[in-house]
Amino acid sequence: MPLPSDDFYRIKKLPPYVFAVINELKAKARAANLDIVDMGMGNPDGATPQPVVEKMIEAVRNPRNHRYSLSRGIPHLRQAIVDRYQAQYGVTLDPETEAIVTIGAKDALAHLLFAIIGPGDMVVSPNPAYPIHQYGVIMADGEACMLPMPDAGTFLQGLKDLYRTSIKKPKVILISFPHNPTTVCADLGFMTEIVELAREHGSYVIHDFAYAELGFDGYRPPSILQVPGATDVAIEIYSMTKSYNMAGWRVGFCLGNSKLISALARIKSYLDYGIFQPIQIASIIALRECTDEPRKICHVYRSRRDVLVEGLNRAGWPVESPKASMFLWAKIPEPFAGMGSLDFAKMLMSEALVAVSPGIGFGPMGEGFVRFSLIENNHRTRQACKNIGAFLQREGALVGSGSLHV
Repeated sequence: MPLPSDDFYRIKKLPPYVFAVINELKAKARAANLDIVDMGMGNPDGATPQPVVEKMIEAVRNPRNHRYSLSRGIPHLRQAIVDRYQAQYGVTLDPETEAIVTIGAKDALAHLLFAIIGPGDMVVSPNPAYPIHQYGVIMADGEACMLPMPDAGTFLQGLKDLYRTSIKKPKVILISFPHNPTTVCADLGFMTEIVELAREHGSYVIHDFAYAELGFDGYRPPSILQVPGATDVAIEIYSMTKSYNMAGWRVGFCLGNSKLISALARIKSYLDYGIFQPIQIASIIALRECTDEPRKICHVYRSRRDVLVEGLNRAGWPVESPKASMFLWAKIPEPFAGMGSLDFAKMLMSEALVAVSPGIGFGPMGEGFVRFSLIENNHRTRQACKNIGAFLQREGALVGSGSLHV
């Protein structure tokens, strides 16, 4: 009898996951009792605030919370995020029509794209970028148009040129600032120009605001919803993951344009019954009672950034200090530039016992870079820099002698 076909339409669109190569090497190294300093995946290592954990335990004990919840999120949680936006950004939103709870930011983006994108619809976004920004569009049968973004101004000019010269206009502008992986930041003036372009040309804007609270040295990341009239065309995705150390809890929000919120709500009604209700109840406590936690968490990442930047520069790897996010985007050192980011990341793992993410995993324009995540404490970060320094000194000498093989 013939076997069922494994010719799966959407799976064929997805390339092999580059990061899986690094994860496999990391697992093998640890199985061999090697001490790998893991600065690869952006997986926060801090504890969720204790009041949130305690509220979760209390809510779990109540059988009433064991039933199905609401796909849109419980009203008090939607009200809590709307209140936070009012307090932090001066933005007024309707919790009924302009806010929805999602199972994390990635779920929000993927399902929103499924809801609003059809075959051939163009979504323009910066590259390199977090993979779901490109492949969420592709899985939804849209056309992913990637513009280079060495800085925010270059991307904005490229977008203006695209509108001026392209026959097909983007249905959606998909952006994320502070940016993953490049750490590029934008100001409110940039956001204003994006909103004006979208309004002029009939596009929507999706702003993935995952690193909303992680700005350093006086920089405060702006919400796109601070732009007057932004809700006419824009939606913003806010996540509890980095701001409150709630990665495994999977709590996110979409906020803004009511038509996009309605479309997402409709497709979610077919897909899920919402987040487990005790998690939602605990998230209310985070937003209402733990208002100082994001600042404390930001301070931790800033300290790690300083240790990493100082350590890499001292080790002979010149890097610039990012002013936001939980990452450092580093150009591969010149002696190794011809290797490619995946081979260099593999070498860094085997020779320096440090795991990083290869830039090619974030799209073709990420080649030549690697991304460090600030997920190890200061002591471990110093150890990583020490290992890298020894690696660069040792392997750099081999490169100079022409003896390096990869």
